[in-house]
Amino acid sequence: MSFHTSAQDIRVDGGHMLRARLRKVNGEEVDAEIDLNAFIGNNDGSFEWGGENFSKSAESISFAVEGGASVPVLRANLRNRNGESVPANINLAERIENKDGAFVFGK
Repeated sequence: MSFHTSAQDIRVDGGHMLRARLRKVNGEEVDAEIDLNAFIGNNDGSFEWGGENFSKSAESISFAVEGGASVPVLRANLRNRNGESVPANINLAERIENKDGAFVFGK
């Protein structure tokens, strides 16, 4: 299940640590975290699933649950090959899931 539909207090700390209280199958809520640097990279100024360490080349990192569909969006300015800062965003619900109270990266 997409993590954001079963989570409270969703935030990104330190520019790369996704944290929230996730609901387990039994209804209990537990604290969970996942390091987004392990799953998201920077490909020439764009976020890339399956990469790593995006935050090392990022500035102005922000996170918000946006719009009527409550989409969890990570935004940053990522440096491209020329060293230019490029605005980028990624929908974390595309690959991050809640598996019984734990964040899991899905393919």
